Amino acid sequence: MERPASLFSPVLIVGCIILMAGFLIRASYGVFQIPIAGEFGWARLEFSLAIAIQNLAWGVGQPLFAAVAEKFGDRRAIILGALVYAVGLVWSAWSVTPGAHQLLSILVGFGIAGTGFGVILAIIGRTASDKNRSLALGIGTAAGSAGQVIGPPLAAGLLTIMPWSSVFLVFAMMIMATLFLLPFMRTPEPVSKEVLEESLGDILVKAFRDPSYTMIFLGFFSCGFQLAFITAHFPAFVEEMCGPIAPGGILENAGISNTSILGAVAIGVIGLANIMGAITAGYMGRFFTRKYLLAYIYAGRTIAAAIFIILPMTPTSVIVFSVVMGFLWLATVPLTSGLIAYIYGLRYMGTLYGIIFLSHQLGGFLGVYLGGALYDLYGNYNVVWWVGIGVGAFSAIVHLPVKEKPLAERAVIP
Repeated sequence: MERPASLFSPVLIVGCIILMAGFLIRASYGVFQIPIAGEFGWARLEFSLAIAIQNLAWGVGQPLFAAVAEKFGDRRAIILGALVYAVGLVWSAWSVTPGAHQLLSILVGFGIAGTGFGVILAIIGRTASDKNRSLALGIGTAAGSAGQVIGPPLAAGLLTIMPWSSVFLVFAMMIMATLFLLPFMRTPEPVSKEVLEESLGDILVKAFRDPSYTMIFLGFFSCGFQLAFITAHFPAFVEEMCGPIAPGGILENAGISNTSILGAVAIGVIGLANIMGAITAGYMGRFFTRKYLLAYIYAGRTIAAAIFIILPMTPTSVIVFSVVMGFLWLATVPLTSGLIAYIYGLRYMGTLYGIIFLSHQLGGFLGVYLGGALYDLYGNYNVVWWVGIGVGAFSAIVHLPVKEKPLAERAVIP
């Protein structure tokens, strides 16, 4: 079966909707930091740890759900992921202790894995033509960002009319509703006999023995660290540290009357900017060396974060930083997933990318956890910002030696 030449296939459209719904929920978690911790009198670390565990479970679950999809079928993996996601949200809505939230974050994290990039992008990648693959992966990534645009402001709005527990129930119904679209998600089977006969174990051994795979794994760590820290802590950071909104200014006239609203809107601005950033990165991946594009993105994040933390924080600097960081936010995802598909092939792209994504989520775990722990220790987030700047610089460097050439075309790795 030949892959369709059309870019906007039903698989791409449905995949984008599922990614948007899943990331809408996930991206809003930082908005619940103060309401939940404030209601129960928890230290900032307690809810931060729940989000950190969620990120770690997402990373562990990603290769597992990708393997389920490759073994038993894509749609079964998505159904399982949505069910686990919904159960985690519903039980979290009834939980009143830090331990319960932290434990149930494992279910939420696994649910994100089953409805997230590792499974959906692999489906999109297998369906797209060679010409359109990089751009299709960028569009899928941008769909996740669209959810990030909608999620935090939606959560903040719902919190004005209902308790946080009811918002969790609304989100659970939302992720379950995406399952009605699955009949439209039909993907072609691999057509090459050689590809069909190659086992998952064979390709994993080849990848693990390839230094380039290790470097990509290490490089994706900082992406998770920076993104998870900002998603979980940026709204609270802005609320506590940003200068006041100017009376009668542009922001106040736009309905942003205080720094609490500004923090939630900033996450949405990051997601909005990343819609263009992810699509641009996917498009550029068709013409330029992906490893160099990744190095430029990580270097750009490092510079943007350093300037932001050095200068006094104002509402204007928050918006400018959100736009710049947003453009670079998930621009790494279509390039990294496309790089995996290009070097190691499409058959087990989901599992191979899922393992790489585990590094991303290990970074995410540390970013969220250290954000809460060091805040409680020092009363601010400065140390964590500088750690994120350091690991970002490391990722820019570590991508440079990657061999961007199909493994099958290289000499046998000893």
